[in-house]
Amino acid sequence: MDNSTLRTVQVTRYVTPLREGGSLPAIAEADDGFLYVLKFRGAGQGSKALIAELLGGEIARALGFRVPEIVFAELDEAFGRTEPDEEIQDLLRASTGLNLALHYLSGAITFDPAVTHPNEELASQIVWLDCLLTNVDRTAKNTNMLMWHNELWLIDHGASLYFHHTWDDWQAQAIKPFVRIKDHVLLRWATQLDKVDNILKNKLTPHLIERIVQQIPDRWLADMGGQSPAEARAVYQRFLTMRIAASEIFVNEAKDAQERIV
Repeated sequence: MDNSTLRTVQVTRYVTPLREGGSLPAIAEADDGFLYVLKFRGAGQGSKALIAELLGGEIARALGFRVPEIVFAELDEAFGRTEPDEEIQDLLRASTGLNLALHYLSGAITFDPAVTHPNEELASQIVWLDCLLTNVDRTAKNTNMLMWHNELWLIDHGASLYFHHTWDDWQAQAIKPFVRIKDHVLLRWATQLDKVDNILKNKLTPHLIERIVQQIPDRWLADMGGQSPAEARAVYQRFLTMRIAASEIFVNEAKDAQERIV
């Protein structure tokens, strides 16, 4: 299936590993001459982390956030034969074929809320997004935001949509509050959640969600609890549309969590 609007690049050079977390992403060069942060299908969470990265990043982009360009990245089996590091060699061999990559923002620095005070509307929008995506990985310990040319960029959505690691009761998960929002690095500044809720949920139409979900490649959907690729896409689409429709639930949870820290 190919309903993608994402470009596909060929990885031409493995530059260096990024030894952050357990997934060992890497900086790599592609045949278009650009550098990318390459996320590997053969890493710990497998294709599901790439799916979460794709869906989370493209939903964020659709809402107007700054997100590095996301591309599909084809990795040739030859890379695994020339890498001297055995751990990386195993990762490359397990990732032959289609992976995901984000444009490398050269010179970007990690967002530090102690240095950069976020706009309250923008903070509210990001908190809303992460409640929708059930993104557990935007904390003070690991903000997953960058400052680049004096603008805030969102990266690393691979820990989102954690319901898909079990597929159990996904309908119930879709309308649950997101209790981990209490750890969000921007929560204390997110004072406009009701305002942004009305704006953002109306931007994410069912048609838009369908278009984004349809970009998930078949080969990433091969191991989804016995579901066919079409069935798995339908679950992602329904999960997101149900969650958007029930956004009041996660907004109220975020507001309650905010009251407990202020």
